[in-house]
Amino acid sequence: MGQSSQHEIGEDDAGQRLDRWIRRRFPHLTQGWIQKRLRRKDIRVDNRRAEASQRLEAGQVVRMPPMPEEGGGPPAPPTVRQPDRQDRALLQAMILYQDDQVIVLNKPHGLAVQGGSGQRRHLDGLLEGLKGRLPEKPRLTHRLDRDTSGVLLLARSRAAADFLTRAFREKQVMKVYWALVAGWPDIQRGTIDLPLRKAPGRGGERVSVDYEAGKKAISDYAVIDHAGRRVSWLALSPRTGRTHQLRVHCAAIGHPILGDGKYGQRGDLTGSLVARKLHLHARALDFPHPGGGRRRIVAPLPAHMAESFARLGFDAGEQEDPFAVFDPDGGMV
Repeated sequence: MGQSSQHEIGEDDAGQRLDRWIRRRFPHLTQGWIQKRLRRKDIRVDNRRAEASQRLEAGQVVRMPPMPEEGGGPPAPPTVRQPDRQDRALLQAMILYQDDQVIVLNKPHGLAVQGGSGQRRHLDGLLEGLKGRLPEKPRLTHRLDRDTSGVLLLARSRAAADFLTRAFREKQVMKVYWALVAGWPDIQRGTIDLPLRKAPGRGGERVSVDYEAGKKAISDYAVIDHAGRRVSWLALSPRTGRTHQLRVHCAAIGHPILGDGKYGQRGDLTGSLVARKLHLHARALDFPHPGGGRRRIVAPLPAHMAESFARLGFDAGEQEDPFAVFDPDGGMV
């Protein structure tokens, strides 16, 4: 083991997640080692407790505890494998839009965006397959839950990543999700303003409404259609980006998203009417482009949601513009 050390964040590293910065700076450290030291508060940023997901800023100082020497002990098992021909074909099939600065994917249900405990196959580990002639692989600028499908934005350079990270942080990006939920909300259009707190739980991380310790979380919604009082098709637009925000917010107002085994209700409608998969899809993204102007990208529904829409008599084609129910500022029309 070495000694504690301090590392100042430069302009080139600003905007990175703390855990990813550590892995790039100290590639011999495992994700498990990093998470353990974060839980024990051994890794600090500006002498404060740090979280794996926090974004670093230029000038901040990261304090690292004594670390194992490179090459000391048995090598950590690889977390991902290099993308093979099948992976590259999958990645190509996901592409909705690309140019020399960005790539937009339609992420499938069930594919994790980043690695975690026991997660050996994830999108971030496959992105070498999209590098092409560029010197580095594309960079993630935001994330989706493993079981949420839809629009995912990648940057093809550090400069583009910095631009887009700032756009997300300054709320210049508009997002619309589609979901099928249990029941029919009495209020057809509204805003859910409930603070959320993330904590460890059985089966992994769990998020709950917490008025005292929770962080601000706001989601706008509108009912697009409904099948009696059994199922509703919602458009959702999150103003904040908390973990599992839309899933917890829908459950909190009594209308959990179908197929949500973590925050849903037993006997919702999965198995009898729709597939036993999460019915939450990042339908559209409107974002400022690093080269100027804006782009608006729409992702087609995944197969299980398309099948559920057909069974319930919902016509996705009726909503050609997913943003139509929301005004340009993200509020309700």
